[in-house]
Amino acid sequence: MFKVIKWVVVSRSQLLNDLLETRWPQQFLVKLAKVAPESLEATMNESSYSLVVIDLATVDVQRAYQLQKQIKKRHSARVVFLHYPEQIDARFLISPITAAVFFRHASLEQVGQSLIDVLRGQRIIPAQLLLAENDAALDDGSDNLTIREREVLQALLSGSTNIDIANQLFVSESTIKTHLYRVFRKIGVSSRGQAIAWAQTHLHEVQQ
Repeated sequence: MFKVIKWVVVSRSQLLNDLLETRWPQQFLVKLAKVAPESLEATMNESSYSLVVIDLATVDVQRAYQLQKQIKKRHSARVVFLHYPEQIDARFLISPITAAVFFRHASLEQVGQSLIDVLRGQRIIPAQLLLAENDAALDDGSDNLTIREREVLQALLSGSTNIDIANQLFVSESTIKTHLYRVFRKIGVSSRGQAIAWAQTHLHEVQQ
């Protein structure tokens, strides 16, 4: 019996959804579901989807990170990112279930051609991002963190501000800023949001 292939497109852009609806179902013989980020989990619980396409032009990278974590934990689908940002460091999005990454300048024709290889089981990820992934696999930075730096990261996970963390640890706010600067350098991130995403992945063993 012929098995229907099902994909999900996570986007708030109706134009993108309409464009894909006219191309992909015929090109790849797939059934396409189009959902907003908050509806993804419910949609995936209703049926078996093999590919989740996340539009980073309309879905925040931190939200995309959380969605991919949910998919990895609860489902067997792979993830494709469209409109991947080149101006910010979003390498924390690259994971073993990331099937393909397309920068903003990639056309729908280019994406479509590459997805043929994805259907064959290949990964289509730019070389510089694969290098970052390999570097992270070799050294995720967690072993280099001091106990105090880990405490600061844990406080970040709880949503604390620099002043909150300083009060919790009985030090000055400038000391916390120094700790954060060192932490960011060690784990290879450039923002609090990226540090939180990193900590959610790598500091699970010390979370209370």
